[in-house]
Amino acid sequence: MLYLNIYYVVLNVILFILMGADKLFAISHKHRIKEATLLSLSLLGGSLGGFFGMLIFHHKIRKHYFLIVFLLSTITHIILYVNLLGNQF
Repeated sequence: MLYLNIYYVVLNVILFILMGADKLFAISHKHRIKEATLLSLSLLGGSLGGFFGMLIFHHKIRKHYFLIVFLLSTITHIILYVNLLGNQF
């Protein structure tokens, strides 16, 4: 279970950082991070980091599908995590 916790923490931190980096890239008109990359990391389990990145950096907040994907991904991963926890006992 420790590895799963580490996986989720690392993935969420990565997506949080990428949301901030993409915001900086957008402001400075530099090469952007693909939306597909950000959404994929969310689906892999980094949705909380992405959601907090949206709020803190005010990035992608007008794109409702980001919020929907982040919320659905968060709910899905919480259900998976709780089920895995329950199977450990």
